[in-house]
Amino acid sequence: MWKSIAIPPPSPPLNQNHPKSHHFRMPNTLCLLDKPVSSTTYASILESCKDPNLGKQVHSHVFKSGFFGHEFVDTKLLQMYGKFGCLEDAELLFDKMTLRNLYSWTAMLSLYVNYGLFEEAFWLFEKLRLEDVLLDFFVFPVVLKICSGLGNVEIGRQLHGILIKYQFVRNVYVGNALIDMYGKCGSLDDAKKVLETLREKDRVSWNAIVTACAANGKVYEALDFFERMSLLEKNPRPDLVSWSAVIGGFSQNGYDDEAIDMLFRMVREGIEPNAQTLASVLPACARLQNLSLGRQFHGYITRHGFMSNPIVVNGLIDVYRRCGDMTIAFELFLKFSVKNAVTCNTVIVGYSENGNIAKAKELFDRMEMMGIKKDISSWNSMISGYVNNSMFYEALNLFKQVLREDGIEPDSFTLGSALTACADTASLRLGKEIHSQAIVRGLKHNIIIGGALVEMYCKCQDLMSAQILFNEVTARDTATWNALISGYARCNQIENIQHLLRKMKEDGFQPNAYTWNGIIAGHVENDLHDKALQLFSEMQITNVRPDIYTIGMILPACSRSATIERGKQVHAHSIRCGYDADCYIGAALVDMYAKCGSIQYALLAYNRILDPNLVSHNAMLTAYAMHGYGKDGINLFRKIIDNDFRPDHVTFLCALSSCVHVGSVEMGLELFDLMKHYDVKPTIKHYTCMIDMLSRAGQLNQAYELIKRVPVKADSVMWSTLLGGCVIHGNVELGEIAAERLIALQPNNTANYVLLANLYAYAGKWSDLARARQKLKDIGMSKIPGCSWIEDRDAIHVFLAFDKSHRRKEDIYATLDKLTLHMKTMAL
Repeated sequence: MWKSIAIPPPSPPLNQNHPKSHHFRMPNTLCLLDKPVSSTTYASILESCKDPNLGKQVHSHVFKSGFFGHEFVDTKLLQMYGKFGCLEDAELLFDKMTLRNLYSWTAMLSLYVNYGLFEEAFWLFEKLRLEDVLLDFFVFPVVLKICSGLGNVEIGRQLHGILIKYQFVRNVYVGNALIDMYGKCGSLDDAKKVLETLREKDRVSWNAIVTACAANGKVYEALDFFERMSLLEKNPRPDLVSWSAVIGGFSQNGYDDEAIDMLFRMVREGIEPNAQTLASVLPACARLQNLSLGRQFHGYITRHGFMSNPIVVNGLIDVYRRCGDMTIAFELFLKFSVKNAVTCNTVIVGYSENGNIAKAKELFDRMEMMGIKKDISSWNSMISGYVNNSMFYEALNLFKQVLREDGIEPDSFTLGSALTACADTASLRLGKEIHSQAIVRGLKHNIIIGGALVEMYCKCQDLMSAQILFNEVTARDTATWNALISGYARCNQIENIQHLLRKMKEDGFQPNAYTWNGIIAGHVENDLHDKALQLFSEMQITNVRPDIYTIGMILPACSRSATIERGKQVHAHSIRCGYDADCYIGAALVDMYAKCGSIQYALLAYNRILDPNLVSHNAMLTAYAMHGYGKDGINLFRKIIDNDFRPDHVTFLCALSSCVHVGSVEMGLELFDLMKHYDVKPTIKHYTCMIDMLSRAGQLNQAYELIKRVPVKADSVMWSTLLGGCVIHGNVELGEIAAERLIALQPNNTANYVLLANLYAYAGKWSDLARARQKLKDIGMSKIPGCSWIEDRDAIHVFLAFDKSHRRKEDIYATLDKLTLHMKTMAL
């Protein structure tokens, strides 16, 4: 980027491997060697040299002609080797040079810098200072790059002092190099001071300060310098480097919309972006997940011939990956991408994030066949993909495979993902083994591992170990605190939460949305729904704004406590934040309204979902089944199939429930057979649904035969379903068989005896009815009273049959007596 900083100009990108030899005709300049030569002749040939092999031929000729050891010629040879990145040849030549001038030293320093060998370059400069060589301004831009590479601002300041002493600081090239060095070493104030002291500022000066601000996260300061550069007439106009620095700064610091806007503004100004500019802005487009914008970039990149640039193509793949269009992402990977571990890992992550873990594993397995060696990032991508798709056992199996791989060392991300899998499967023993691995590898105090270990021990209900490990984490952060607090909440240690929050603040960390989410999740998991709803209200009073995950957790609390008014408040908040259109929040809203008794609101919430997925479709199917809207449920199932969704076990269970409600045995049998087509294996719930459907339709013998064919042992729900059908249709013989099996499975369940008594009552078998009731009395059981509740002004009132515990029981029973009298009067 800084073409005018280094003197001589920096070499082109270096290649460790020497270019292959090509057959070529001897250039006309090489014919000059057939005549008597001078040092100027050699200089001319070496400067125009386009191939290192040709340069070596000239070097050989230098030996033969007696010019070896000539200071000027040796320096030109050294610069030639530096140009082609021939480090070993350059070092060998430099060591043998008897006469070295400042240009020789500068050429060697530049070569070390270009190779990233900053420590070697620094010690070489120290040797130069001991030599009897007069320093000049052009060596210092190279030396300042050494400071940048080492990230050592103190050495840079010492050099700054030398430059002031020798008055080199007035030179614009040196000044620009100082700005660049201070910017890269994170000392932005020093960079700005240097700019102000420069008497003569060129475009590179302004570009250097713009880049320094952007690199240090001060993107609006970068923009301010950019605008000053644009407005002042005496300043040079911003060029591609200026624009790219600002655009890249916005993108790298997460100002995605601003980065895109600046790019469009640049194009309007008539400056075309290059590959570097596009590569810096594509991540911003990816994070915005704007597929339409991504397609515009794709078109521009194709039209302007950037599809041959691997970095740009990888950026484009990432855009499609994050936008969920893995079909195009994979096409780009196959047709245009350079096949290496980085590109493969990007596609693996893309498939995993979009739920297509089978495709991710297929590519992962094919890497060896493609001649690509898997690196630790490849393994990490696949393991985390399994974890993020809740395939925890597959993740742990792959982790065990990593440990057996030669040349692959698990890192903090590998162990962190494996610990997450242990946490979610409550695999405490394996978690302890991974803990041992972390200790052996020196990662015990790593912040990622520390947080993962705390979370694992918390989820495995071992709070003592979690607390000990938390205390051992030296560099705690908010995430580590959140893991511990969430663990206490999940383990129902609610009384300790306030103490932990105080300690967290004393440690210099403020609770954030994730902190609140962990506490609320703990309350919901422990059925403390009212307290969870109270915490949600408290959270809104603080400066912490509930996020989409908070809404996703609090809605089930509303569902389980059947508090529709609270649910509506949460719904209103989700609308204000734009969360209600999300497929998962939409599904939770549908579920909440259905469980609170409002199918109409459930349907409204479903219709507001922007891009419904199978989860949201299943939620609406469940709502229809719960409320007995069988026809609507069957119609929705057909719509799901027509829209090319692949139904899962939940979809079929809800659809079968709909068939039960409409009494469509034929449709139910058709759906049950359709499960094979979609590779959905029927569970005991699907069989129970079929038995319920057949029993209600009076096909009791078929239902009984199906129970006998069920591949798993029939449970109490199945026999209860069959018994219910026998009660409806008066089949005493089969009902007694079902009752006998049911009572054997649940001998202490009053409802089973009541159901048997009802069977005898419907069939008019009064003596059997009396015997069944007597048995209930003999074993000392009574019918469990019915329960109902109403919601009034944010309070829930629960009632049981013959209950006299309510504080307003006199008013309630007086009203009930009035209603009873009114009904009797109306019946006359």
